[in-house]
Amino acid sequence: MLENNNFILTIAGLDPSSGAGLTADIKTFEAHGLYGLSVCTAVTVQNDINFKHCFWISEEIIISQIETLFERFSINVVKIGVIESWERLFKIINKIKELNTSVKIILDPVLKTSSGFNLHTNQNLNILEKILSSCFFITPNYDEIKALFPEKNIEETIEFIANKTNLYLKGGHRKEQKGLDEVYYNSLVQLNIPPIVKKVYDKHGSGCVLSSALAANIALGFDIDDACRKTKLYTEQFLNSNTSLLGNHKNKNDK
Repeated sequence: MLENNNFILTIAGLDPSSGAGLTADIKTFEAHGLYGLSVCTAVTVQNDINFKHCFWISEEIIISQIETLFERFSINVVKIGVIESWERLFKIINKIKELNTSVKIILDPVLKTSSGFNLHTNQNLNILEKILSSCFFITPNYDEIKALFPEKNIEETIEFIANKTNLYLKGGHRKEQKGLDEVYYNSLVQLNIPPIVKKVYDKHGSGCVLSSALAANIALGFDIDDACRKTKLYTEQFLNSNTSLLGNHKNKNDK
């Protein structure tokens, strides 16, 4: 076991453009002064504007990757991105908890690509409830939270999720008050984080970056309020790093 405890793990897909997925997470972790480890769940065929295919990695290989990393490194925070199904995600979370009972899991429930490609092939809402209870944070956007429990309205869904885990609701897809993020923790304690700047430039993978920034700030020991505010600031810096769809990573937050 290495003495350096600044390790953090992402479990996500490989995006060849490096705007989203594993490589975006690793860049975010490094910008926060952490050493990012990665487990690949899927290999995609895409660039920053066009998604063509998704090839899923087998459950056996994913679990083997996780076990091998935990043998070597002390991992207290794990960020999880795209997984083929809720059933597979539940097995992965159980394995992580088996390896470290106190681990904090930040789940980014990626259901679709920005181009509309459906990534989840199956939904089992009973398993999803168990998944929520096993996570420290879940970070859906407005489109995703509406799709998680389609029989509930958004207010009911927020209350339901917030009673099972901490919720960072990303505001980039809001029709009104665009960019206003909402954080629910300790059941329904609410923190509103408005956009810091009026104009931002859209970026491929911005949802991945926000979730991995939150995981990094949690790993650095910040309390929930400070972690979420620093996450918002980092994400907006990323969005405004240039005018293209592929952002640059540089953390200007004071640690």
